[in-house]
Order: sequence, then C-alpha cells, then structure tokens
Amino acid sequence: MAAIDSTSTSRDQTRLSSSTSERATRERHFVQSLQRGLGVIRTLSAPGQGLTLAEVARETGLARAAARRFLLTLEDLGYVRSADRRFSLTPRVLELGYAFLSALTLPQIAQPHLRELVLRVQESSSVCVLDRTEIVYVTREPTQRIMTVAIAVGTRFPAYATSMGRVLLAGLEQPDFDAFLEGAELRPLTTRTLIDKRGLRTEVDQVRRQGWALVDQELEDGLRSVAAPIHNPRHQVVAAVNLSTHASRNTLDSIRREMLPPLLETAERIERDLAAGAL
Repeated sequence: MAAIDSTSTSRDQTRLSSSTSERATRERHFVQSLQRGLGVIRTLSAPGQGLTLAEVARETGLARAAARRFLLTLEDLGYVRSADRRFSLTPRVLELGYAFLSALTLPQIAQPHLRELVLRVQESSSVCVLDRTEIVYVTREPTQRIMTVAIAVGTRFPAYATSMGRVLLAGLEQPDFDAFLEGAELRPLTTRTLIDKRGLRTEVDQVRRQGWALVDQELEDGLRSVAAPIHNPRHQVVAAVNLSTHASRNTLDSIRREMLPPLLETAERIERDLAAGAL
C-alpha cells in the first residue's frame, strides 16, 4: 500500500512539475504590452461617442501615461481617431477582424434594406464607411449580373473616385475635408477620373448641397454609381449607401430618374432603424 502511495505521489509531483514548467514557459513568451494594447481596442469597441483618456485609463487599469502612449500609437497606425478629446475606433480595425462591425451594428441594420432595394431595381447595392482617404465596404447585396469589379466586405477604394466616397467627403467638417484635399494624391484610374483638386472641391460642394453623388466611370470603365449619405441620430454622416450599374444598362438620366428615388428612400429607412437602435 505504501508503494502504491509513493508511486501516486511521484506521478502527482511529475504532473505538477510539468505544469509549472509549461506555465513558466508561457509566462516567458507572454507579451504584456500586446495584451494592454488589445485591451485598449476592446475598451474602445463599446458603442458610444468614444472615451476620454481618463476613461480609457480607468476601464483598462492602465496609468494615464501608459494609456496615452497606447492611444497615440494606435492613432498613428490608423486604428484610433480622436476628436474633442475623445478616442474611438476607425474602420481600419476591420483588418484585425470583425470586432468593429459587431460594435457598429450598421451592417446588420442595413442588410435587409439593401436586399429590398436590390430586388426592386435589380442592381447591386453596398454600404461603406470612410477610413482616411479610402472607403471600406462593410456590407453588400449583389445581383446576378456580371460586374468586372470584385467587391467584398473589407474591400477598399480611393474615396475621391467613388460616389460613396464623395458623399462621405461631403459629410466631413470643412477643416477635415481641407486636410484630406491637401494630402490627397488624385491619380487617373480611368480617362474620366476627376484629378483636379479644385474640380473635386466643387463636386463635393455640389454633393453636399444636393444630398447625393453620381459618378460616371471614374473608378472603372463602364461602372456607374449613385450614392446617398446615412446619418446617425446626431445628424452626422456615418456611412454611405449606393447602387452600381453598368453603363450599357443605364444612362445617367435613367439613374437619376429610376435608381436615385428608391436609393434615397432606402437611406432614410436605414437612418430610422439606426435611430431606433441609438447608434
């Protein structure tokens, strides 16, 4: 009996020693700064209008100085933006996964409306958000019609050459749009692409006044698109919704006459649902 107890004790000690060794190895390879940085991102993923430095420090348990370093680093990398001393996530977090989409809830709210719109007009529809100089697709409802542009959630295009991009640029505060225009590199993606900064400013001003944008083959030959803004309950432009078609199927006049009205109605319905969900 004593021999059995001795063998059992020896096995327990071996397992304990092995477990302790594995834990020590894991602790040696554990990068605490990465853990803290991800903690900051998780904290900012909660719905709302962003957090102050003090709130981030309190929620993460970090010292204010450490929280500030993480926030400024994430801002430099494009994952965080700051406004009025409040920090919030940017769509670039999409590159790390779908945490941003889950927090935003916009795709889930918009998708049924896109489906109805596509059934009605038989053209593809998408929703995008602005990430610095690019638009990022957050949800999409395609048709069975063949389009040469390959688009999926997370796809990026330059904002200046797209209808949704111009709607989102029109929603910026004037200093933010001026900063965008100053740093923008407008390259000709087709022979129709607007690459004159003064001309782009005039176009965006027109979009701001009329409340929608129509782009004719500036991103790709044959591709026409019309877009409308999506506002949150604070009347800020948080996204854009569009309809895209091939030039062989729809003239600019037919887009304005047949596609724009249902698109504007869809944008209004999405806004009502966002307000109900208090985005």
